[in-house]
Amino acid sequence: MRTADDRKSATEAELLVGQDGLVTVNLRGLLDTHTMGALWRALEEQLRPLIVTSLDVEASQLNFRGSGGLALIRYLKAGGFTPGAKVTVSGLNEELDQILRMVAAEDFESYRAQKRRPLSMAEEVGVSVRSLLRDLREQVAFLGRMSAELAAAIVHPGRLRWREVKRVCIAAGANALPIVSLLSFLVGLIIAFEGARPLAQFGAQIFIADMVGFGAVRELGPMMTAIMLAGRSGASFAAEIGTMKVNEELAALTTMGLDPLRFLAVQRVAAGILLTPMLTVYTMFTGVLGGSLVMMSLGFSWPVIYNEMAARVHLHDIGIGLGKSVVFGAIFSAVGCLRGFQTKEGPIAVGVSATRAVVTSIFLIILADTVFAGVGFILH
Repeated sequence: MRTADDRKSATEAELLVGQDGLVTVNLRGLLDTHTMGALWRALEEQLRPLIVTSLDVEASQLNFRGSGGLALIRYLKAGGFTPGAKVTVSGLNEELDQILRMVAAEDFESYRAQKRRPLSMAEEVGVSVRSLLRDLREQVAFLGRMSAELAAAIVHPGRLRWREVKRVCIAAGANALPIVSLLSFLVGLIIAFEGARPLAQFGAQIFIADMVGFGAVRELGPMMTAIMLAGRSGASFAAEIGTMKVNEELAALTTMGLDPLRFLAVQRVAAGILLTPMLTVYTMFTGVLGGSLVMMSLGFSWPVIYNEMAARVHLHDIGIGLGKSVVFGAIFSAVGCLRGFQTKEGPIAVGVSATRAVVTSIFLIILADTVFAGVGFILH
């Protein structure tokens, strides 16, 4: 049994340098995918420094295993190691020689990647703006269709596939409880710890309860829940639908007379709208619990903490938080589905769509929260 070293030494190249740039290369041995790399490097090291006008490749003593070795012979014939030289290859059997004759040096060069002219700043701005406007148009069209489908589902609930909605709620919501619990609890701790020292300077550590209550109920609770769901479930929606598009399953649904948006996206958006408020309530509770534990470690009793929160945080604050969560849930689920439908061809397309879904969702969630904050400030 031959080792890897034996296979490498089984192929060799003998270089004969003549006058006026005439070079002969005698190849002998077994050429396959294991030996091609070493032979390629050896020929490159020997031929690159030479000024070659004519190269004769003698391959009568060369044996091929598989088609991998033909890449090296084709590269030699195309002048890859000897640019500008006239190259002849002899000694190949009729079948291999016919294959190589079909590929001329001009053809080989034409298939190489062409260097693109670098775009000017104005051109880059124009391309970016055009891409942004195209994406915005697709988002508006998708939003209109999705709104119409959801309105129809409210009027006729039987149009929804409730088993699929339940499955998505379990996968995206119930299975997310551990990470949501941990992060919201830790954020509650962080808010309380960060506020404890500055407020202690004024003897106002009791107001930590106000900070934790407002933060968990009105702002951080809904937004953190939505961001975690965007990273976990929104990317999953994009990957699932994107994989189906790459595998042409969406085309198969269309062929069968099924609308992919109604069949796939509406269920996921409905699940996102339903599960986000429920998870937000849980996030509010765990965030308040984390902050309360810090206050209890500072010497405050639970009744004092509860009374302070109850005096400052009212039902309309909870309603605002839940209202935000509904909008945020619609955003991350709809964006995830849209990016899935926008998936292009190629091995990295699904990953790109998942990344775009997360980035766009987080941006739109923060933008929507900014709008909520501005409107709330104006109304009060």
